[in-house]
Formats: sequence, C-alpha cells, structure tokens
Amino acid sequence: MVGLGNPGPEYDHTRHNIGFEIADFLSTEAGSFFSADKYSDISKIKHKGRTLVLVKPTTFMNLSGKAVNYWLQKEKIPVSNLIILTDDIALPEGTIRIRAKGSDGGHNGLADVTNVLASGSYARLRFGVGNDFPRGQQADYVLSKWPESQKELVFEKIKVAAEAVKCFVSAGIGETMNRYNNK
Repeated sequence: MVGLGNPGPEYDHTRHNIGFEIADFLSTEAGSFFSADKYSDISKIKHKGRTLVLVKPTTFMNLSGKAVNYWLQKEKIPVSNLIILTDDIALPEGTIRIRAKGSDGGHNGLADVTNVLASGSYARLRFGVGNDFPRGQQADYVLSKWPESQKELVFEKIKVAAEAVKCFVSAGIGETMNRYNNK
C-alpha cells in the first residue's frame, strides 16, 4: 500500500498528502510506526494474517514511481497486490473511488508510477479533495491545508479509506470496489 504525498512538515495535512494521512492512520491503528528506509518511510502491519507494507515515498509526489518500484521488488510483491492512495481534484471532498486499473487522470504522482512500472494495471484509491480554486491555482489548492470546516469530514473519510484498504487485502479489488466506491 503506497500513500502518495510530499515529505516534510510543510506538507502535513494538505490535500495532496491525503495518501500519507491514510497510511498514517492504518499504521497508528495497528500500533505500528514509520521508519526511514530507502526512498520511503515504511511501516509493516498485520491484517487477518497478512502483512501490509505501508509505503510513504520520500521522493516527492512527482517522482513516486522510483519508490514504488523499489519496494515492490524488495518485498517481492506482485503489482496485483499494490494499491496506491492519492488525492483527486475531480472528486468532491471526501468521496472515495477505487479502481483496479486506469489512467493517471492528470495526476503527476500516478503518471510517474505508471511510467516507471510501464503499466497502469494497479489498484488505486482516489480520495476526493474537490476543485474549488481559481484557474491556474491548482498547485496552491492541493498544497493547502484542509479548512477547519472540513476536518471532521476528512477524518471520518480517512477511516473509511483505511477500511477499504483492509478490504482490498482480505477480499480483493472487486469486493472493495463494490463496498466502498463513492462512500
């Protein structure tokens, strides 16, 4: 499970780092913690007898593919067992959409993962961050923090996204899409 985001405290709790926040929630919930390793911060947790390798790339969002590829190879994880967690401006705030494969949808982090893996055939969980920004201000918007009025909704949806990740691990992508799309 790879949560996409940017390393560094200046990016904490920004829309673009929602993948990191979901990974953090999963790790904390399991009583684990992240430690620095090659290209990423890593946490390993157990769920229903399976080990989940939680990855937060430290390569910055637009170069996430290098970290994803490294950890897939190091842990001998097939791409079919990979799920990427990312933000999506095309979805309303807090909307969750899960797909077994697809395009990058204009997301530079997904584009780099697809380029490095030479395939878009990996699962992804997109977390809606909305698109309430003026033309040309997308970068500022996704790198801004959630407004106070949305923090409770975001936290509740992070918990739903974490449950979806656990469902992916135990029941597979089909069941996960059926249960969690647009929740």
